Parts: sequence; C-alpha cells; structure tokens
Amino acid sequence: MSLTVSALLSERKKGKFDVFEALLETLERNKMNLQENDVLVISTKYISNSQGRIVSTHDIKVSKKGLETSNKFQMKPEISEIVLRETDKIFGGIAGFVITSAENIMAPNGGIDKSNAKKDQIILYPKNPFLVAEQIRRKIFLKFLIHIGVILVDSRLMPARVGTSGVAISCAGIEPVLDMRSEKDLDGNPLKVTFQAVIDNIATIANHKMGEGAESKPFAIVRNSGAQLTDRKINPSEMAISPDQCVYVRGLSNT
Repeated sequence: MSLTVSALLSERKKGKFDVFEALLETLERNKMNLQENDVLVISTKYISNSQGRIVSTHDIKVSKKGLETSNKFQMKPEISEIVLRETDKIFGGIAGFVITSAENIMAPNGGIDKSNAKKDQIILYPKNPFLVAEQIRRKIFLKFLIHIGVILVDSRLMPARVGTSGVAISCAGIEPVLDMRSEKDLDGNPLKVTFQAVIDNIATIANHKMGEGAESKPFAIVRNSGAQLTDRKINPSEMAISPDQCVYVRGLSNT
C-alpha cells in the first residue's frame, strides 16, 4: 500500500486550549478517522499556541547582554533578549539572525517565530514537547484503542539549501531513527555510519502538505509510512547529537 498524507483543516483557536479536544473536533470536521499504525503529525506552533507560549515584545525588559547581542547581530533588542532566554548557546550569526542551540536543537533565533502571530508578538517553542507528544498518544489509545505514532513538526532552513523543510522536534510511539549500520549498499559494501532519520523524513513529508502560511492545517495523518511503532518512552538524545559532534558545526569551527 502506498504512503498517504492527509492534512486536516482546523479552526483557529484563541488563548490556551486542549490540543486533544481540538484534534477530535478537527477529525470530525474533516470526516477523518485515525487508524492503527498511523502517524499523527502536529505543528509545534499549534502546540505553543495551546500552551499560551506567546510573548509580546512590549513586555520584554532587555538586559545588558541582550543589548550587546542586538548590536552585534543588528537585531531588535527585544528579539535578542527573547533569543537569549530561549537558548543554551549562540554559535554566531549574521545581521538579523543568530545560530543557536537549545537542548541540542539547532535553529536560527532559537526557533522563535513571528509568523501566524499578531503584530509585536512572538511564538516560542512548546514546553516539554516529548511529554506533550506522549500524552496525546496515550489519550488516543484510551479513546480509540489504537497504536499510533505522534510527531511534533517545525519548519527549518537547511544548510546551503533554498527554502524550509520539516524537522521533528519531538515524538512518541515511533522509533525515531533506523540504524542501517552493517547493512550493505548496492555494491555489497557494508554501511558504517548510516542512520536514517525516520521521523524527520515523515515530518518533512507532512510539513509539505500542512503548509507554511495561512493554510490552517496544524494536523496531518501519515498512513502506511512503514515506520516502526513502539510503546517505549523515547529519549530526546536518540534523535539529536550535541553541536560539538555535528559535522557542520565542527567543520565551520575549524575554518
């Protein structure tokens, strides 16, 4: 059976709300059902909105370090301050953008986003994304008695590529990586370092259908993905490496 992706049109919510209840409403609105072995992909912005993870730049008090970062990278002081609060490390940057890391997730400007938010408001990354994904997975099992995978997806610029791709911020109920080491390529050579980023691949496929602008499709159901589902708890370290192990970071640091 062929892989299919169904992006679901959802009503836009204001203020904090229950994502699971919103999912049930959205499934009914789109006349869709979840099935055994489906993968449910949810926008991180949607999760952040449900948690009230939105800040107004008018409410930000800028620190001395925030001003220094603002001057260095030609950013608004309030944006610099938010970036500093939301990240663990800044590697460098250009005018208007800094390359950051938070819990081993690398992103420009700490992943904060001004799209799909009112003027002078910033959407932050969701809190406890792995816990959120696991809670949604469990509620779906209790409601429908089915096993599914859950992925929270964000869009991300890729090095030296035009445009954005999907990237998995967290997951639950699905093996995030396929270890292909010791398998052989077409010429019979053993693969030594190959890991397939299963959830990032699914995230990108779903993100393509969910859209980036005013589509209002925060959920997508990926069916017949071939991904391996699991009941074990996923450790965040399984799908990310520290920046000092990243070939891009290490390579650029040595130039």
